[in-house]
Amino acid sequence: MSKVIATVQREGSYALEVSEVSRPAPPSELMDAIVRLEMRTERFHMEVLDSLHRSEQAWSRILDALGCRPGAEPQADKRELRLRTEDLFAQWKSRLSITEDVWAVAVYILPTLAEAGRVGHSLDTLAHRTGLSPQRVHACLRFLQNHRCIRQQGVTDNGHPVYVAELPPA
Repeated sequence: MSKVIATVQREGSYALEVSEVSRPAPPSELMDAIVRLEMRTERFHMEVLDSLHRSEQAWSRILDALGCRPGAEPQADKRELRLRTEDLFAQWKSRLSITEDVWAVAVYILPTLAEAGRVGHSLDTLAHRTGLSPQRVHACLRFLQNHRCIRQQGVTDNGHPVYVAELPPA
């Protein structure tokens, strides 16, 4: 006790000496279970990586079959490039009974669709050219999409939707 009091007076505190505590070795069954778990985890990771690799190859084959690659410009359908404005008008007119506002949008986009195979104007541009509101232009484009006259195929660099003619099977 006097040793404790003298140490507290001299150093301001007293601590017990740290002794080496022997840790018991884990049982061999536990070590075996840990090793098996690590091996199973490693196999699982390898299976996941293999699955991801096969998935990537499958997507690559799909992109090749579709003729497009990320960052590459998709190839235009050759049927689209052969179409003329009058052919599109006739095709749409034979299938649809539509209002003047839808025709106003159609009349504006059809020449570009027939010539270039695609159109990527903003709703504001179409609204300005047709005299309709952007909301009405959007509704007209939706109508044409729902009736399989056009379909969206990506977006422009400015974020405007790109539409192409939806063609009947060749």
